[in-house]
Parts: sequence; structure tokens; C-alpha cells
Amino acid sequence: MEYIHFEKQEGSLCAQHCLNSLLQGPYFTPVDLAQHARELDEAERQTMAEGDINSDDYVKFMNQPSSNMDDSGFFSIQVICRALEVWNLTAIPYSSPNVESARQNPAGEKAFICNLQQHWFTIRKLGRQWFNLNSTASGPELISETYLSLFLTQLQNEGYSIFVVRGVFPDCESDKVLTLLPVDPTKVKSTSTRGKSKNVAKNNDTKTPEPKQVDVDEVRRKREQFYSARFNNDSGTSSSQTSQTITSPSQEETEEEMLQRALALSLTQG
Repeated sequence: MEYIHFEKQEGSLCAQHCLNSLLQGPYFTPVDLAQHARELDEAERQTMAEGDINSDDYVKFMNQPSSNMDDSGFFSIQVICRALEVWNLTAIPYSSPNVESARQNPAGEKAFICNLQQHWFTIRKLGRQWFNLNSTASGPELISETYLSLFLTQLQNEGYSIFVVRGVFPDCESDKVLTLLPVDPTKVKSTSTRGKSKNVAKNNDTKTPEPKQVDVDEVRRKREQFYSARFNNDSGTSSSQTSQTITSPSQEETEEEMLQRALALSLTQG
């Protein structure tokens, strides 16, 4: 299953691992997610500022740390949803009436993301098979279609929040490969037998094609389209609002500094 994009846990960057496993490529960095978190923080600040900026509630809010990210590398569901918007994907709570069909037939979906406390991971359908892409595992774990519903119920009983991810996913080589060459369940570790079987042998009988690299230009184009649209939507705001939200370049970290800080702080949590 080496052609499946899988990211091992690095520090506390499981939200990044979750998203990249979901999209099957290195689509997001800590810097990208931190940018989304700051935008959400600013939107929350503006909402609070619509009242009295001298009120105790506003002062208390401004003195609180961000609810969308922290120094360990954790990011909130709001950040994940904002990141998914870049690719026109949405995350819907599994308990929502809008996804009754997902509860009735989870195998008919494409992906789920799961959260417990500060840990995120992806369950993704590739080809006609399901895989647990939890970054704390040693690698992708096969989930049989009959076990998928039981596994989701088990996660709910353990306190996990589950979200159905819907939309048109970017093309990925792993999906194409597994459509043609499904994984042999007898030769890989599966979630249903986790902890019971040490058999993680790979199927070497069939030569698999080399995975394609993510189209970096396509990723950049999507990001530019997303942020350009957001800028155009925001351009109609009043000059007084704009003056409140603009930050001097000297007050912001450079992208490189932020990336280094996020990685360094997250690694100390490992």
C-alpha cells in the first residue's frame, strides 16, 4: 500500500496529516492552516467589536488565546472546514439530519474525518476499499465494507466526533491504482484485526505503477482562486473596518519564521 499517501504523526500536527491523507497529497502546511486560523480569529474579533470594545466581554475575549489554533500545532474544526473550502469540499457532522443517508449506508460515502480531543484522522475510500489513515498507526489499515459501520459506531462510543466529507475530490493516483488493483485483505493489516495480527506483508505478486506527484501548480492555482475570491468579497467593507484589520508587515511573522516556529513547538509535544 506504499502508493497510498500516508503521513506519520509529527509532533501535534495531526490536523495537517488528516487533511493531506484526505486529499492524498501534501496539500497543506502548518503555515496554510495557521493563516486560516488567523482569518477566523479576526472574523471573531470583528464580530465582538460590533458591540462595545470597552466592555468586559470584549476585553476578556481579546485576552484569551486563539480558539482556532495553539502552539502545539492543534487546529480546530473551523480551520479544517475553511481549508476544505479551498477544494470545494464540506465537512458535515455525522449526526446531522442532512446526512441521514451516510448513517444508513456509510460505504456510499467517500471519506470521514474523526476527532477526539486534539487528535484528527481520516477514513478514506480509495478505489472500492476503505482505509483508516490514522497518523498514529504504522501505516494505512484496510477496513472491510461490512466493518465500516461498526467501526464508526465504535468511534462514536469512544467519544469521537465524526464528520462526513462531501464534494468532488481532487484526482489521486492511489484511487486509480486501487480501482484496478485492490489490496488483498489476507496480506495486509486491517483495522478490524488491529492488535491481533502482525501480518503486514505486502503483495509483491503484482507490479504497481509509481504514484504521481501532486500537481503543485494546481494547488497554488486553487489557493490563489480561493484567496482572490475572498479578497474581492471583502473589498466592499468600509474603510474604517479595513483600518482596524490591516496589520503592519513588521508585526507579522514571515512564512518561513512561522513554519519553523510551528514545527519546533509541535515537535516538543511529541
